Amino acid sequence: MPHTLGLIGSGMIGSSVARLAVSAGIKVLLSNSREPETLADLVAELGPRARAATPAEAARAADLVVAAIPLTAFAHLPAAALSGKTVLDTANYYPERDGHLTELDTATLTSSALLQHHLPEARVVKAFNNITPHQLVSLGRPANAPDRSALPIAGDYADAKTEATRLLNILGYDAVDIGPLATSWRSEPNTPAYIEPYLGERPAMNLEEFFRWTQQTPGVPVPAARIAELVRTAVRQKPGEAKLPSAD
Repeated sequence: MPHTLGLIGSGMIGSSVARLAVSAGIKVLLSNSREPETLADLVAELGPRARAATPAEAARAADLVVAAIPLTAFAHLPAAALSGKTVLDTANYYPERDGHLTELDTATLTSSALLQHHLPEARVVKAFNNITPHQLVSLGRPANAPDRSALPIAGDYADAKTEATRLLNILGYDAVDIGPLATSWRSEPNTPAYIEPYLGERPAMNLEEFFRWTQQTPGVPVPAARIAELVRTAVRQKPGEAKLPSAD
């Protein structure tokens, strides 16, 4: 069990991971692209197990790091401070939001493989990328609970995936290993395991309404066998054409 979890990026996914970690008894170091003081409200909400830091401080002090940042911020990560660390990557590539990246549009790399290139001395694991923030918190369950959900992970280092699996277990999820970073696309946008299974049926709505709706629904448990099946049946879509979720 990690004693300290570092969060680089404390937005919706980062703060959801932090809430689960604090509830599980793990200390969290929160950071963002601004000054640590901007996280005062979140730190106060999370309580004494949380404190704010700079990204480099969070990277150096943590046993395990979650990078909950957009792809456009990869180049700003503290690579030296992350050397030797396992880094869990939550990012997804949406060209309409992130702009087009040649390596991803041509399927030369997956987004997490791109992060590994930015962090050559770290061990990157894709995780937490296929579930919405509210459902990440609401669907967490103790080990052996009959309604426990699973999340996919991918990475090139077996020891790093073991660390990620242990963390997910502590936070309330089983892990489904979907292979190396080259196959992490199987849990990315436009694949069967992405977001939809954890939401169940939903009404037609625009993007803004969709995000509001996800904050109100508890979500649907998705066991490991189902995630494994969905990942296995995934077909890679044309690179660079991921669309932000909607139900129009």
